[in-house]
Amino acid sequence: MARPPLPTLWPRAMAVGSAAPPVSAAAMVAGLVVVVGALYLGQEILIPLALAILLSFMLAPIVIRLRRWGLGRVPSVLAVVVLLFVVLLGLGSIVASQVVHLANNLPRYEWNLRAKISDLRFAIPGGGVVERTSEMLRDLSEELQEATKKAENKAPSAPAEEPPKPLQVQVQEPAPPPLQTLRDVGGPLVGPIATAGLVLVFVIFMLLQREDLRDRLIRLAGASDVARTTEAMNDAARRISRYLLMQLVINVLYGIPVGVGLYFIGVPNPILWGLLAAILRFIPYVGPVIAALFPIALSFAVAPGWSVPAMTIALFVTLELFSNNVLEPWLYGASTGLSPVAVLVAAVFWTTLWGPAGLLLSTPLTVCLVVLGRHVPHLRFFDVLLGDEPALEPELKFYQRLLARDPDEATELAEEYLEDEPLDKLYDAVVMPALALAEQDRLRGSLDRSAVEGMAEDTIGIIDYLMEEEERAPEDAEEAAAPLAHASTEPAAVLCIGARNGLDRAAAAMLAHLLIRRGIGATTVPRQEVAGRNLSRLPRHGIALICLFYLNPRAMQHAQRLTRRLRHHFGDQVRIMVGLGTAEPSPEPREERLEATGADLLATSLRHAVRQIEEHVQPERPEATPSAA
Repeated sequence: MARPPLPTLWPRAMAVGSAAPPVSAAAMVAGLVVVVGALYLGQEILIPLALAILLSFMLAPIVIRLRRWGLGRVPSVLAVVVLLFVVLLGLGSIVASQVVHLANNLPRYEWNLRAKISDLRFAIPGGGVVERTSEMLRDLSEELQEATKKAENKAPSAPAEEPPKPLQVQVQEPAPPPLQTLRDVGGPLVGPIATAGLVLVFVIFMLLQREDLRDRLIRLAGASDVARTTEAMNDAARRISRYLLMQLVINVLYGIPVGVGLYFIGVPNPILWGLLAAILRFIPYVGPVIAALFPIALSFAVAPGWSVPAMTIALFVTLELFSNNVLEPWLYGASTGLSPVAVLVAAVFWTTLWGPAGLLLSTPLTVCLVVLGRHVPHLRFFDVLLGDEPALEPELKFYQRLLARDPDEATELAEEYLEDEPLDKLYDAVVMPALALAEQDRLRGSLDRSAVEGMAEDTIGIIDYLMEEEERAPEDAEEAAAPLAHASTEPAAVLCIGARNGLDRAAAAMLAHLLIRRGIGATTVPRQEVAGRNLSRLPRHGIALICLFYLNPRAMQHAQRLTRRLRHHFGDQVRIMVGLGTAEPSPEPREERLEATGADLLATSLRHAVRQIEEHVQPERPEATPSAA
């Protein structure tokens, strides 16, 4: 007879890729190699195109707002382009004037630099490493020169001849023609100017034909699924626009304190350094370093002492710490959807491929890849590798820690989950599914008995640790902390039995913990105590309910036999509940499963079991202390 399929915990992941035919790994790698090669070979045209797309994302909201105010399509685009030119020319003129002013004042700082170099020379101790190394090199040079002279003296001397007198030759090049001078001076500027012009043309046409380009992309990407394609395009546009806006806000909030701080410190041209700091921060990693190097280097030359450089360095360190740890997390949030490692890897990859322009475009381009991975099944690996979403669900992470026999990290995961969710949700949504996965692997033969028992012991240890933490700080418990100490002195009203193996016992221990927190006396009983003659040792009085917990979805017959045995021992005055902690509910109706087990109650989750037990067992409340007359 064929074994029925086991329940699974990955229905969402299976549903995502169910509509896509499988793609071989070789075809995927070959496609990636072809794409990377095309990106490298076509960078002359792809870099301006990517820059134009980036600028169009920045300018499109302004164009849309002007069109809503009644301005036409072409006037709106022209107005935005003219505004961009005015802003760039204004910033360029300010930077040029500041650079000219700085160049005129540089000779005034020569004496301060010479004084600082002299101070450093005297500050180095005479017996230091630098001094000893210099003396050693000088001695070696003198010895080599003496050895060379001795060798020359021992060599046979030839008849002395008067050497010929050298003739002085002077080479004079003719003055280059004006065209060659113009070519030498303007040649290096042709490339950037041509790229800027090409970017400008692309931007204008993209803003003018925005809707038409969007329709064509929808037709190419997936006209049969317009909803998903539109959602992907909107998601990419939203994330990139928000990233650029937040980056602009952060850069402005960074550049203003830089300029103001350098003004009060006394570093010349603070406006120049503030503008450069705001502009260069658009370049990840390298930009902030370059923006800080120039004013720090200048601070060493403007004053004879060391206080100005120290304050300048402190200013940049403080602003970087505040920006990276407070400002960026607050403003960015989930704006890009990229993990920190993905940002670093993307910067290295695109810089290697396209140089400085690739570094500038690395984050927006990677955002597009992540969005494609979220909406295209074949490219889902981009979302997994580069996205900021957790790679594993909490229950899978917890199960992996148990498999690795790392209870400390599993405890940390549980504590992190408890910072936002209650304990019963931790048990039902994380620990129980993890134990169900272990039971599935046990049934498949992937886990042996020792591994299963070890995972069960680690889980019970985590439960005991959480109980101890509650007893140490009862004021932090949301639900009735007073009965925790009281329940230990009262007879147990509920027996929680792990019916078949250690995993079932761990599930029963979680149920007992939740009941104790609600003031219901509960204890965990191992399966050995309800087997054979050991059952007679259990007390028959003071027990109101027995819960048999199973993680095996095919344990109905075992539950029926054990229920019959317990009824024979305790009689009909004790209610029996069967708890099923499988990953998915059984397709059979609840009434049929309850009848098959012969139990009084049936629970499919820990919270469901707790609710039913509370209806049939009264919580143990401490007696009220009479007040003094």
